Amino acid sequence: MNYFEDLNTKLVGLVGSKEGAISPTITSSASFAYGTPETAEGIFDGSVKKPLYSRMGNPTTAKLESIIAEIEGGVGAIATSSGMGATSLVCMSLLSSGDEIISIGGLFGGTYALFSETLSRFGIKTHFFDVDELEAIKSAVNEKTKIIFLESVGNPNMRLPDIKAIADIANESEIALVVDNTATPLSLSALKMGADIVVYSTTKLISGNASALGGCAVFRAIENEYDKFKTPRYSDIHKFIKGAGAMALIANGKKRALRDFGMSANAHASYQTMLGLETLALRVERITKSVEIVAKELKSHGLKVNHPSLASHPHYERYMSDFIRGCGPLLTIDFGSKEAAFSFLRNTKLATLTANIGDSRTLALHMASTIYRDFDNPTREFLGITEGLVRVSIGLESPHDIVSDFLAASKAE
Repeated sequence: MNYFEDLNTKLVGLVGSKEGAISPTITSSASFAYGTPETAEGIFDGSVKKPLYSRMGNPTTAKLESIIAEIEGGVGAIATSSGMGATSLVCMSLLSSGDEIISIGGLFGGTYALFSETLSRFGIKTHFFDVDELEAIKSAVNEKTKIIFLESVGNPNMRLPDIKAIADIANESEIALVVDNTATPLSLSALKMGADIVVYSTTKLISGNASALGGCAVFRAIENEYDKFKTPRYSDIHKFIKGAGAMALIANGKKRALRDFGMSANAHASYQTMLGLETLALRVERITKSVEIVAKELKSHGLKVNHPSLASHPHYERYMSDFIRGCGPLLTIDFGSKEAAFSFLRNTKLATLTANIGDSRTLALHMASTIYRDFDNPTREFLGITEGLVRVSIGLESPHDIVSDFLAASKAE
């Protein structure tokens, strides 16, 4: 079996049950009865493993968390109400006023706004760098740095980070490395490449059909001996290490963020997300192959396509070595002007115009007039947003049908 074939076998087994209800059970309850005061005490001190309250976790959501943690190779996971909820959970559980983030590469607009606008209001500063500014990144690390954050593939600038090199910087500096792996579930194993925490918008590829909003943060285990989280930099976590050991980052995330900020997943969304997980490997394998076909064909017909599988891309060699299973569903086309981009979007018969990515159907959106409309010109330039840029998320349709439709739409008046 190949890699994706193994996962096809594994995922349907993890989601379904061999006895009783095959499909996961939806526990649609906000609260849970403890029965006795002794049981209640045990639940709250952690010695009794039963549900406490759905803001802190739900049995349906717990199953989703266990599956994502297993396929990602983490010690555990926390599902959230959205992808931004997962990123916020990690930040709010690790950071305090005065701390700093190093953010690397192109960023989804919501993440950039969180770092540059919202967290700054709470005294948390973020330094932004391109993926190849490794020396500048090293120089930016100081005693206040708590998180190095990157996306596995720049959304939408399509630049690829050298994750292993950045992980080396994080480990040498004893800084937590957080990777947003939303575009590359299964394709990229960020924890194995050196990340400490991986975040997802499960709304995207993991669910795959625009039916369930959700997110997830996956954590590595705290080591028994030396561990960067045992250093004075992360002294706020030490009490959780003492109490929860290898699971300390889970306990910290649940008590410092999920309990207090309430970005909790709901059972129905968790159920729908698990249904998406059953077919994730099938979809990822097909979509990543289709992206390469579409990018190559559109470029050969003169469109200004940006995708790392193209030999003209500055990170083509990195793509071929570190991203052997692809880099997700995205590519971009620069039509040169807003007017030309709008003409293409009006005339495509196949693409659905929406802000989502990673759907079973092909999606497209003009970036400058939507997600990045409120960003100033220097920020747009840093993030790779031009006036004619259209982000495309390739779906399950025939790649040849996508190419035919896009070529016709690009030529229509």
